[in-house]
Amino acid sequence: MILALQAIPLLLLVGLLSSGRAGPVPAVLAALAAALPGIALSVPDLPAFLAQETARAAFLALKPILVVAGGLLFHAAVTREGTAAPHRAEPRRIFVATLLAGSFLESVTGFGVGAVFALSALRGMGLSGAPAGAMALLSLYLVPWGGLGPGTALGAALVGLPAQELAEATAWRSAFWLPVLGPVLWRLCAAAGIAVPGREKLAQMAVLLGMAVALPLSHRILPFEVVGIVVSGVPLLGMLWRLHPPRGMAGWRAALRRLAPYAGLTAALLLARGWRGAPSWDPFPGLPGFPLTHVAVVLWVFAALLLVPRGRAGLATGAAALRRARRPALAMLLYVVLAGWLSGSGAAAALAGAVAGALGPLAPHAVPVLALLSGIATGSNVGSNATMMPVQAALGQAAGLPPLLAPSVQNFAGSAGAGASFAGTAMICGLLADGTRPGQLWRPLLPSLLAVLTVGWISLTLLD
Repeated sequence: MILALQAIPLLLLVGLLSSGRAGPVPAVLAALAAALPGIALSVPDLPAFLAQETARAAFLALKPILVVAGGLLFHAAVTREGTAAPHRAEPRRIFVATLLAGSFLESVTGFGVGAVFALSALRGMGLSGAPAGAMALLSLYLVPWGGLGPGTALGAALVGLPAQELAEATAWRSAFWLPVLGPVLWRLCAAAGIAVPGREKLAQMAVLLGMAVALPLSHRILPFEVVGIVVSGVPLLGMLWRLHPPRGMAGWRAALRRLAPYAGLTAALLLARGWRGAPSWDPFPGLPGFPLTHVAVVLWVFAALLLVPRGRAGLATGAAALRRARRPALAMLLYVVLAGWLSGSGAAAALAGAVAGALGPLAPHAVPVLALLSGIATGSNVGSNATMMPVQAALGQAAGLPPLLAPSVQNFAGSAGAGASFAGTAMICGLLADGTRPGQLWRPLLPSLLAVLTVGWISLTLLD
């Protein structure tokens, strides 16, 4: 009885979003209401539980909300009106905007900011609607390394594994998934009315295969935190060079001016990451604190340094960017609250245990499914690992799997789910603001999500 009540909010949420009958905010409000009966039967003091878990969830949501808002501020600061002519939608520009630039910025900042930048670039090419939104979400394939890898570090700490080893094992799973994203992007281009020539497909696949090889091997020589930046940044620079080769000293100066804010932000984030023991706001024991060096703080400060010197025009630009953040911020807050209620009441763990118990000896093969669903539900690698990593590690240990196997599959598949999460799709729909619903984004991304499960199952079968 309780298990059925615990499953209702997720089933209702998925049903409403996939059917297109409700937008992201009404759907999550319905799921929150549906969660109350199951929670009431699971906790002794419902009002105290709701107050505590809502406050904890709001604190967790504050960080990604501020990161997204900071990303919009930074984007507004570096995109001066009239400085760049809109580009025609071409296959290579779309590839660069999504699978290179979007993934690079996600590696630097995390929390879906890469998708925000990718979507802005795509809209600058005249693309909109579900194809543009799905393309933007496709850029979030380096989530385990996003924002310099806090989710991977947390997951490793929860199960007592070295973060570098967990990241490398995760990278091998991602390496086999990465080439699948090319055909998915080409189908999205076709849906947008853009044909990708065979020669261009070969060039793009060569880049993806090179990144797939570099991703796991880079962990042998680089700290895992910077692997995403290097693996996506090197081909990004090469492709940008091909698209916009500097001509003469004036061209070089213009190119350096365009790159300077991004290089400066990257340097600032890496320097902040190196400040150990920075002051931190820690209102809730057991939750990651909010340090002064957090990505959100760096983004806001850096954006302010670019906007404030422009006077009133800069302030107006910043205010307009923050207005764009209101709708996705509300959606992200509500989805994190739902994840907090389900996790804190034990519903998430109970549903996972029920699935594992029903499958018996096949329980290890539930690891990719549970991981993917946890990422979709929680909306971040941090949330997914915080909710499911101990459960997944226990499943792997009970089945006699190598210590890194189940945790690495959790980190890989949970991150992939976070890239197409309820909160992420709500954010993109909010930014599109054209009536696009989450179900319209999930459908074209289904092949990539099925590929995540396939890679996870093959890993469990071959490495068992």
